[in-house]
Amino acid sequence: MAHFDTEYQRLEASYNDSPPGEENLLVHVPEGSKSQWHHIENLDLFFQRIYNLHQKNGFTCMLLGEIFELVQLVFVVAFTVFLANCVDYDILFANKLVNHTDSAKVTLPDAFLPVDVCSARIRDNVFVIFILVISGVFWLHRLVKFIYNICCYWEIRSFYINALKLSMADLPYFTWQEVQARIVEIQKEHQICIHKKELTELDIYHRILRFKNYMVAMINKSLLPIRSRLPFLGDVVFYTRGLKYNFELIFFWGPSSLFENEWSLKTEYKRGGSRLELADRLSSRILWIGIANLLLCPVILIWQILYAFFSYTEVIKREPGSLGARCWSLYGRFYLRHFNELDHELMSRLSKGYKASSKYMNCFMSPLLTVVAKNVVFFAGSILAVLIALTIYDEDVLAVEHVLTSITLLGVCITVCRSFIPDKHLVFCPEQLLKVILAHIHYMPDHWQGNAHRYETRDEFAQLFQYKAVFILEELLSPVITPFILIFCLRRKSLEIIDFFRNFTVEVVGVGDTCSFAQMDVRQHGHPAWMSAGRTEASIYQQAEDGKTELSLMHFAITNPRWQPPRESTTFISQLKEKVQREAACGQQGVLHENHILTSTQSESEPHSLIANLLAGPPPLGSLHLGRDASVSNHAVDVGLMEGTSALRSFSPLSGSQHLRGSFASTRLPRGDGAALVGGRAMAGSGADARTASSGSSAWEGQLNSMVLSEYASTEMSIHALYIHEVWTPTMHCFVQELHRSPRRTVPEAVPRMYVPSAVTRSSTSSSHGGSCPVTRGTGGTATRAARVLPTTMKDCATFPGPTPSLVLPHPTKRGRCCTTPVSAAMVEPLVWPPPSPSCR
Repeated sequence: MAHFDTEYQRLEASYNDSPPGEENLLVHVPEGSKSQWHHIENLDLFFQRIYNLHQKNGFTCMLLGEIFELVQLVFVVAFTVFLANCVDYDILFANKLVNHTDSAKVTLPDAFLPVDVCSARIRDNVFVIFILVISGVFWLHRLVKFIYNICCYWEIRSFYINALKLSMADLPYFTWQEVQARIVEIQKEHQICIHKKELTELDIYHRILRFKNYMVAMINKSLLPIRSRLPFLGDVVFYTRGLKYNFELIFFWGPSSLFENEWSLKTEYKRGGSRLELADRLSSRILWIGIANLLLCPVILIWQILYAFFSYTEVIKREPGSLGARCWSLYGRFYLRHFNELDHELMSRLSKGYKASSKYMNCFMSPLLTVVAKNVVFFAGSILAVLIALTIYDEDVLAVEHVLTSITLLGVCITVCRSFIPDKHLVFCPEQLLKVILAHIHYMPDHWQGNAHRYETRDEFAQLFQYKAVFILEELLSPVITPFILIFCLRRKSLEIIDFFRNFTVEVVGVGDTCSFAQMDVRQHGHPAWMSAGRTEASIYQQAEDGKTELSLMHFAITNPRWQPPRESTTFISQLKEKVQREAACGQQGVLHENHILTSTQSESEPHSLIANLLAGPPPLGSLHLGRDASVSNHAVDVGLMEGTSALRSFSPLSGSQHLRGSFASTRLPRGDGAALVGGRAMAGSGADARTASSGSSAWEGQLNSMVLSEYASTEMSIHALYIHEVWTPTMHCFVQELHRSPRRTVPEAVPRMYVPSAVTRSSTSSSHGGSCPVTRGTGGTATRAARVLPTTMKDCATFPGPTPSLVLPHPTKRGRCCTTPVSAAMVEPLVWPPPSPSCR
């Protein structure tokens, strides 16, 4: 069995994004020429701090934020102890007279207990003393961390000023891509990384997002126990900040974690020989961390309740309907996140899809609940109107007991009930709204298409886009539920976790150990159903689900146009862009008229997005226009598809690189619509990179240029995501159905490799499909013939990681699950791949 184990190895040449000849380069710099930034030992933390300082708008803003966090902690604890021990509530509620007289006017200080009485009550309360001790230790820890961070960020500030030539005053007006471009440039001068002569954008992303890429991959492969089926509730996803913190503590940076430092997996986890022992060790560590969570549960629960009370009470009083608003769940942020996608890039995408998502969820208002809500609003409003009228007539009415409370509660009741009454002007068009959402979030299960009107689809989307009240409730319950998830659920997956980190960790020159999915290699992790067929060698176990490899590659290439991808990735990107261009050319004669249904889904206050009318239906991709604005809606904008696939083609890695910053006049805009775009769209911006320049024509010009390029990049990514989901997927499914009906076909010579459990080996004639599969034993063994039963679960695949070549065909309706058909090469004949596009025949 030893020869079936997959050993951890250095990154193969196909993964290497270094220039030729730099694979084993160690740059030597004479002592006299070394700068302060030469050979940064921990580049992960260095790049993370550079990114954090940029996102927090400079050193001063970051410093104030850290100080106020410390003050908040002291305030919450001190104010809570004061309210519990130093207030005489009988006087405050007028249950006891002050100085035993009715005529004395009661003031707020009268309700405060004397200092000696207050101190005595605190000293006599053991629980309060315990809370104060725990809080004090935690606050001192935060204080030490604050002082350390300030020293570190002061060095980062010096790096910005002296190396990058950016002042803190100008930093908010520079995009991250511009900062990143300067970091890549100064590598040649300062050699901050001595293992590579040149840094790439992917190197920087890998170091900033090393651990987050692992978390995205584990959620993509359904490895973490965050989904369960409960009675009366059905399929439930529970993933909170507390649970996420414990996962990261166990895997990445806690005591006895899998990593020995920020950039290197421990050696024992790179070999498969001791996987069972390592799994037992990990299971034991998870148990102890779960027990620690259970013991600290009361303290954490109290803190969560107090923090939620102080954070949300004022908001609820001011906007009672805020709890009925929705937000992207933590699970949704990881499920929808691309590999190598920074926080501000993710939030920019999700923010653009927020309004369409809210309107989609509002399409499912219960008619019965709407009728009840309307009547409750009528009755409560009538009583509230009378109380307000009496108060206006004579303000002494407010002095009557519970009148003010009744007015407040009635107002809250009316506001909450109105959230259950749909907008009478809203048109029910869930399919259109779901298409708008897809343009921004980029990921969507196949079975949602055509079923957007069903409550099942709505419930699944609610796992990604949940009520704010549900989010708060989950965070409050997290201290209670997290220990049980760790002890009873995560421990069972210890062996799968060990196999995951061994099989999907690669060493990148100059970067260290990274998640192999983050390489975005369609050959190693592509999915045949997502335009990677014929180019991928990945088994089911190796394939990323939901097209994450392909979409992540497109997103990174579009977001970082100066990045030079590997040869296979370049081929994939160029072929996909050519297909999109051909689709646009096929439909160029069609005209996309104003779609009034889609118009009703767009808020009048919403910025006129370039993508808004792209999604009005299933029209050709070439007929796009800007929106409802009178100055631009009559102009057809093809977003550069007919002039080089995209508006960013001149910035793409396939046609040379340019600096992102430059004069606005040099920006390539589609024909005569550039001026309209500038006037109607430039201020829409996205995320933390869209900041308004306060003064200076050059700063304003550069910022405007960055906004336009950012919007074009977002639009181009939306177009490609829609193309893959809407155009390619039906073609692929039809092809697979035809392949299943006609077995006399062949596949590309580079058939996928499949992890097959050797425990289920059968004779060469026992295949349920009547064929045999060529099998290679070990990492370099001889090929033998044997039919095998494919694994039915990821656990089976992970348990026996022996590589074996076989053909894996996706089910026509289920992408790349373990419902596959093994087909031998002897059964098939040559086949042209990919099949011709049906829209261009």
